Amino acid sequence: MLLKVTDLEVAYGPAPALWGVSIAVRRGELLSVVGPNSAGKSTLINTIAGLLRARAGTIELGGNDITRLPAHRFCAEGIALVPEGRRLFAAMSVRENLELGSLLPPARAHRASGLERALALFPALKEKLDAPAGALSGGQQQMVAIARALMARPRLLLLDEPSLGLSPLVVHDLFAAIRRIHADGITLLLVEQNVATALQIAQRVYVLEQGRIVAEGDPDAILSRAEIRRAYLGSDT
Repeated sequence: MLLKVTDLEVAYGPAPALWGVSIAVRRGELLSVVGPNSAGKSTLINTIAGLLRARAGTIELGGNDITRLPAHRFCAEGIALVPEGRRLFAAMSVRENLELGSLLPPARAHRASGLERALALFPALKEKLDAPAGALSGGQQQMVAIARALMARPRLLLLDEPSLGLSPLVVHDLFAAIRRIHADGITLLLVEQNVATALQIAQRVYVLEQGRIVAEGDPDAILSRAEIRRAYLGSDT
């Protein structure tokens, strides 16, 4: 097991956001957490990335408890986050944004090969390397955000709502790239509101509602539950 989250509780001041959340991600797995808006999906992934602090519970990576590590240590432990909304440095070039992903010494030593790999995954970025990241389309910016995270050579790649605000055609191409990343052996945890797309790509799925895990299983098991089909796919069949 690469990632194990046990009885996680997170709050914003006095307002609780997650209650007793437990999930596990196997090494080499593509796992998805789905749920409606305000379910706590981004809170969960940001806590696993070290951006939010747990009020209770534990986060273990590769058997090591990382719950109380300083935020910057989460990246050094092998976790990379593609945040919701991409959060690129708009005035900096695409190349500079990508190089920011490889600032830590182990990744910096492989910066050239990491850049080559990123451009092989997203060929559309080759001619955009010297362009400001803010001048790119939304889909191209998401490519940069994913490529930047990969430059860190992570053991665990966290993706927070990668389809948000993108056209169906761009989403199709983006998820094809995510499949290729997984095929290369990287463990992925995908948080996604687009349930139909997430179920097509994931090996296992957790359903998060109102800060709690309400279902878990492979996509077929999740789809076998009529209440989930009604709630997330608008259909009983």
